[in-house]
Amino acid sequence: MKLKLAMIQKRVDLTSDQVAHLKTLVSGQVSTNESVLDQHGRDESAFPPVRPSAVVMASSTQEVSKVLAYCNEQKIPVVAFGAGTSLEGHVLPFFGGVSLDLTNMNAILEIRPDDLLVRVEAGVHRMALNERLSRDGLFFSVDPGADATLGGMASTGAAGTTTVRYGSMRENVLALTAVLADGTVIHTGRETRKLSAGYDLTRLIVGSEGTLAVITEVTLRTFGIPEKMAAAVVRFPTLAEGVAAASAIVRMGIAIARCEFLDAQCIKNVNLHDGLSLTEAPTLLFEFHGSPRGVEEDAQAVKEIVEEFGGSEFEWTSEEGARRKLWQARHNAYWANIAANPGKRAVSTDAAVPLSKLAEAVAVADKVLGGSPFPYSILGHVADGNFHCFVVTDPAKPEELTEVQKLTHEITAKIIAMGGTCTGEHGIGAGKIDDLVVETGQSAVNVMKSIKATLDPNGILNPGKIFR
Repeated sequence: MKLKLAMIQKRVDLTSDQVAHLKTLVSGQVSTNESVLDQHGRDESAFPPVRPSAVVMASSTQEVSKVLAYCNEQKIPVVAFGAGTSLEGHVLPFFGGVSLDLTNMNAILEIRPDDLLVRVEAGVHRMALNERLSRDGLFFSVDPGADATLGGMASTGAAGTTTVRYGSMRENVLALTAVLADGTVIHTGRETRKLSAGYDLTRLIVGSEGTLAVITEVTLRTFGIPEKMAAAVVRFPTLAEGVAAASAIVRMGIAIARCEFLDAQCIKNVNLHDGLSLTEAPTLLFEFHGSPRGVEEDAQAVKEIVEEFGGSEFEWTSEEGARRKLWQARHNAYWANIAANPGKRAVSTDAAVPLSKLAEAVAVADKVLGGSPFPYSILGHVADGNFHCFVVTDPAKPEELTEVQKLTHEITAKIIAMGGTCTGEHGIGAGKIDDLVVETGQSAVNVMKSIKATLDPNGILNPGKIFR
């Protein structure tokens, strides 16, 4: 039987009685203060801000359960909120209701070095987790750049610079605790590296963008800190040559930990933002993990390959300060782009293609954007076929955002035609709803809607995301 997906069609503003009742359900704050609403009404996307009706600060899975049960009964939309660093409008409460803030749930619950795992509450930030794990010689590998919360990273299926070696959130979430729309608490997955028991509910919820459940606890894989780490940088005459070199390195089976591409504009912005003096040319950044000898051998192998593609000025270092400075600059590329365009916002594309199509895909994006009046730059995790275009738009001119969205949809359509995807790691959110239909087909989207209707029949969880 086909289930009909309930859709919230208009804004829901809470009554004073509803706000008063919510205050009885949590130990944290329930706020309707304008500054708090503003803080929870935007993310890092270019979408205009939207205020929720109230912000509810939950402190435990039990409190989340109580809030969701009440909101489901009252048909109040609920959007989970962590760090607000998402790029596709995930945390924007388009239909008002409750912004459910999980940042009070920031406990690292259990570290088990012998099992290489850690269990955390959803509000724990990535950098704080790694700072604590380092005392046990461990680290959590998924690195999207932003200091996001682990619950948010699981919800969006985040990835980042280290995916080529260690995998994305889908590979690194072993188990989780989540609360369904009616308040039911479920536990999915196990603390094992192998699992073949029933449907994989963990990976159904990871990447579901808060539309199926609210994640409250996550059990994650960790890794031992490598004996040696080194970074390398190399410049290329063109975008295409740099991307082709990255593809060749992956095909050769060299165990790189990171491989990032930045175009000349990105390098210029990063230099200004971080006080660096990198050559303003298309650039590949590498990181190598392993034994001292293994790292040196990998760096030498990469040097030989990139030279075949016109790579020059190859430099590598195992000095920790220099390595950290280089990668911090890469992580700051998004904010460097914003800083170079004061008062502006950026639309970030998130295409991924089969590795053999990567050079062609980047060239297509460069051609489409090069014919537009909007400033842009291109970078990406090219060793796994994922790249981003940052396109600058003026929030004071909403018609610009419409034009930029047309350009990004044009690029996305070409990427999908190559066998690629509209999103490698950012998620669908509010910006790629039509692209999802193009990519998967309406029949597959209907199956997704049926799952949503089963788990959230009143449509209260993050409405306006993934589907219309």
